[in-house]
Amino acid sequence: MTSTMRAVTQRSFGGPDVLELTEVDRPRPLLNEVLVRVVAAGVNPIDAHVRSGAIPLLGEPPFTVGWDVSGVVESVSPGVNRFAPGDEVYGMPWIPRAANGYAEYVTAPSRQLARKPATIDHVRAAGLPLAGLTAWQALVDTAGVRRGQTVLVHGGGGGVGHLAVQVARARGATVIATASAAKHDFVRDLGADEVIDHRAADFAEVVAGVDVVLDTVGGDTAVRSLDVLRPGGLLVTIVEMTDAGLAARAAGRGLRFAGVTAEPDSAGLAALADLVDSGRLRVHVGHVVALADAARAHELIATGSALGKVVLRT
Repeated sequence: MTSTMRAVTQRSFGGPDVLELTEVDRPRPLLNEVLVRVVAAGVNPIDAHVRSGAIPLLGEPPFTVGWDVSGVVESVSPGVNRFAPGDEVYGMPWIPRAANGYAEYVTAPSRQLARKPATIDHVRAAGLPLAGLTAWQALVDTAGVRRGQTVLVHGGGGGVGHLAVQVARARGATVIATASAAKHDFVRDLGADEVIDHRAADFAEVVAGVDVVLDTVGGDTAVRSLDVLRPGGLLVTIVEMTDAGLAARAAGRGLRFAGVTAEPDSAGLAALADLVDSGRLRVHVGHVVALADAARAHELIATGSALGKVVLRT
């Protein structure tokens, strides 16, 4: 094995064109870490926000963005007993610190990874961790969604939304989703009981008595979501997580509020893998792009119209 690898790096903040393929040192795992040969890496909106400097999680460039990975364990360090070389794993390590996911190799604590779902390839597995954990931690860990409840998912055709629809459905809930008209058949096929065209209708006028709203849009959508909740209902947002004013408005109306951002979680990853392997959750990958074309992947997610996930193949 060589001591270097290919990775996508950037020397400055900016548009997708700042992403470039370079040769860098291959990382070495520390105690309790594994070295993973990355087969595919998921692309998420947070990657673009960090790239542009809008969300400066990683400080000043140079750095490598990306957290979602799926690949094969190359080596393990002392203290690692969960995996062995050759095991197929996936995960979202290190966030909000740098994971350097847009690369041929990554290192990660073994307990921030899980075994890849056996029934899907690495490309689809790479599209699952961040979006899937966001949906799982919002709907299961935070909201405790269960049979008999009604859940409204905003952006049901997006990366998080299309997984959230399925997670809520798997929990036995009635699922309503908002999506553009072009995505309605797709979202219904995922298991949504009702789909609302957010461009043609005001969801707040046609929905009422909802137990849980998952907001993936933010802004006015998050505010107006309070109007559709039943007394004591819960608004979970992955956009307006720190909006104290929105939280106060919810409390003043007898509603609950929670902001969620995904964190590394091997138990959640294992639960998602079980849903995939039992046929209750599928990851839709709309675009597969070569690692060298990472800028193109960021252009695709910038449109906001991509169906499902965008994934880089190394």
